[in-house]
Amino acid sequence: MKTFFKLLLLFTLIGYLGFAFVHFSQRRNTTVCRRVNMSITDSTSANFITRDDVHAMLQRAGVYPVGKMMDSISSQHIEEVLRRDGFVKNVICYKTPGGAINLLISQRLPLLRIMADNGDDYYIDAQGVAMTPRGYEADLVVATGCIDRKFAASALVGIGRYLRFDAFWDSQIEQIHVNPDHTIEVVTRVGGHIIQMGKPEKMDVKFRNLRAFYEKVLPTVGWNRYASISVAYENQIICKK
Repeated sequence: MKTFFKLLLLFTLIGYLGFAFVHFSQRRNTTVCRRVNMSITDSTSANFITRDDVHAMLQRAGVYPVGKMMDSISSQHIEEVLRRDGFVKNVICYKTPGGAINLLISQRLPLLRIMADNGDDYYIDAQGVAMTPRGYEADLVVATGCIDRKFAASALVGIGRYLRFDAFWDSQIEQIHVNPDHTIEVVTRVGGHIIQMGKPEKMDVKFRNLRAFYEKVLPTVGWNRYASISVAYENQIICKK
């Protein structure tokens, strides 16, 4: 008899929980969104996307949530809108009690500025993704000359990555120039000379040889002695006065 009442109680409890779940899940959340909270990664060191940019994007797309009922706001739609911007690498949108929409945004950080002869002007990141410049100007190496999108993504990104992780050359080089035959020249901040790198291959070896020349030869003969320095060929450094 006790077992019967226990089973009856259990089934009654299960039925109630099922009813409560359906009932409350179907009730409309009439809470109004009062604010948008956001966190943007690397915002202390770069501002390629700002809070004002995010607010403007949501307003232009007609999905700005403030003033709308929480149950009418689609977190997924907001994420899709923000991901359309080239400077947004990833975004997570979620709701919290009290009428808040929270955005966690990671910026896509540029590696190089491309200013090609064909009129292209854009930033490119370490994955080869192009971003249209707007407002904020970054102190990055500028690549000029005969550059198409494929060459930028395949060759220049590799050079940009090398420079980013080498503090010495990252501070020394200010411009990369690409010739019509896709050989590379770089311009340094100090010395006033052009460095001919040749084809964009074995760049680590070329930069290592060039650094040895910088450290052992130029301090002796003078930084302005040569108009051009070539490390295009393996184990050779050719200088022109």
